[in-house]
Amino acid sequence: MACKDAQDQRSRGLPGFLPGASAPDRSFHLSHPHPENQVWQPALPRPGSLPPGLEYLSQLDLIIIHQQVELLGMILGTETSNKYEIKNSLGQRIYFAVEESICFNRTFCSTLRACTLKVMDNSGREVITVNRPLRCNSCWCPCYLQELEIQAPPGTIVGYVAQKWDPFLPKFTIQNANKEDILKIVGPCATCGCFGDVDFEVKTINEKLTIGKISKYWSGFVNDVFTNADNFGIHVPADLDVTVKAAMIGACFLFDFMFFEHSLAGL
Repeated sequence: MACKDAQDQRSRGLPGFLPGASAPDRSFHLSHPHPENQVWQPALPRPGSLPPGLEYLSQLDLIIIHQQVELLGMILGTETSNKYEIKNSLGQRIYFAVEESICFNRTFCSTLRACTLKVMDNSGREVITVNRPLRCNSCWCPCYLQELEIQAPPGTIVGYVAQKWDPFLPKFTIQNANKEDILKIVGPCATCGCFGDVDFEVKTINEKLTIGKISKYWSGFVNDVFTNADNFGIHVPADLDVTVKAAMIGACFLFDFMFFEHSLAGL
């Protein structure tokens, strides 16, 4: 009987991991969080059914996104291209994202600017491309609202993040490649987050069940006012489709632009 239980345990695999996948390296520890001691998540074997580069997401129920501080932009009060580190719950970096946009758009379109965000793994390979066109951002305008296109790998559309008009709450849908709604994201009425986290709840289409959330973490009064470094956490079921997780990473970028992007130029 004990032998049968052991076999069943091996067949099921560890919680949060794909059945049949190798066990994680328990000996890998987080070192001191300084750039010179940057911790990288070890490479994982890629299951054949996943888009290349997204195998890291298959095991995660928490994805942390940390915006890099642009010292030059802080000093000059100008908009610079955004950069983000994407980490797992242990603080190991799994991706790095860089915004590509022209100076004219950053200067005159500011947070509404059209841009492309390229998400690369630790080997420098681009695994996700997020395209953001120039669109409106107003609760008074029910048309031509914000939208992102998610490609994984680059050139293959796997989903969209689309803003839905609502006079009171920020609402978005996550869509598949055919633009069919699969999840909703509902934010709070006030997104300033002056003294606490701001949570965007991830819900089923009928909004009756909450399956996760995207949180903008409060980093303290001084950091919020004098820097543009934002920190986000994506809390989702570990077995959620990796392309949906990729779309939620794109949603984080969009929320940063729409609700939390600021610099000394805006004070």
